[in-house]
Amino acid sequence: MKLYDELIARGLIAQCTNESEVAELINNGKATFYIGYDPTADSLTAGHALALIFMRRMQLAGNRPIILMGGATTLIGDPSGRTDMRKMLTYEQICANAEIFKGQMSRLLDFGEGGAEMVNNADWLLGLNYVRLLQEVGLCFSVNRMLAADCYKNRMEHGLSFLEFNYMVMQSYDFYHLYQTHGCIMQCGGDDQWSNILGGRELVRRKLDKEAHGLTLTLLVDGQGVKMGKTAGNALWLDPNKTSPFEFFQYWRNVDDASVVRCLKMLTFVPVDEIDAMPLSTAAEINGAKERLAYEVTAIIHGTEAAQQALATARELFTAGGVSENMPTTHLAADAFTGGGIAVCDLLVACGLAPSKGEAKRLIIGGGVSIDDRKITAFDEIIPHTDFGDGLIIKKGKKTYHRVVV
Repeated sequence: MKLYDELIARGLIAQCTNESEVAELINNGKATFYIGYDPTADSLTAGHALALIFMRRMQLAGNRPIILMGGATTLIGDPSGRTDMRKMLTYEQICANAEIFKGQMSRLLDFGEGGAEMVNNADWLLGLNYVRLLQEVGLCFSVNRMLAADCYKNRMEHGLSFLEFNYMVMQSYDFYHLYQTHGCIMQCGGDDQWSNILGGRELVRRKLDKEAHGLTLTLLVDGQGVKMGKTAGNALWLDPNKTSPFEFFQYWRNVDDASVVRCLKMLTFVPVDEIDAMPLSTAAEINGAKERLAYEVTAIIHGTEAAQQALATARELFTAGGVSENMPTTHLAADAFTGGGIAVCDLLVACGLAPSKGEAKRLIIGGGVSIDDRKITAFDEIIPHTDFGDGLIIKKGKKTYHRVVV
């Protein structure tokens, strides 16, 4: 199966321009393409995993990825998929985050000679003269067409700032610049970027009289249509110090039944034919497929050793009474205790099991929290310092275990 056909079979491609030409470029390993990232945090999240794995597939087939870091566009903020403005960061924060992103991407991509390349649009956007920019590209954009784009529609209802309105122009200029300087003929991204990608393609056509291409990836959603890769109020980070490999493993192990085949196809290198042949008629078979999914994705992101340990830990926890020396652990400092104890709500937040005291309270009231097999019923209960001993085991819901030691 040729690569483009495989991408289709895996459900990865949402939209593309001139499909026959795009397919030929990809299949022949001739596509120099880019995907843009605005480094708004100090780690990538599981929401980025799909595009990272896509880039790895493309590079293994001979295509050349360019990773564009939005050192300038992050200062503006992408309005796509947002109902509010993004938090503004300093340029120094943006550059530091970009370096972290590159380190995490290096697990999947080859940045050696002739391999993947990382560029920063601050290198060309920050030096532009605004009046000259308007003269150069302003006539290439129709305001009516821009306002009809999906990336602006949601923000229009809540108030679209002129700052954000410029985002499409900046992203389009990136494509125009990379086409000229790097021979980049295709931009890829999530399907929510389609309008921005078309803007860049049109700018290349009008300014250079050349044809560029665009391809969008299917957004990864769960059975309810909610974008995957987020936990309740928290991102699922690729940084193992922010989200442990075990917690990462457990996220994918616990996807809903309707999502497991889709995730196996989109996020792993398990052959499509093998996935299609998996028996999924019983609960045990579905759980086996989920375990395979969790292992494969964790191995891609964190390495085989981390995936094997996460798998062993999960099996110990759920077949041996919920105890494993490798389970996620939080070490509390002595100053976490007030008056010789700590409130259960504070304990859940400190362990990252709830994003806020309000959410912790809801979990407890809903009967979803146990400590050392004792159901917690009072959200204001104080756990004495002396109860910790060699450590307490917190259970959230049916499948989340966490050890706390002092």
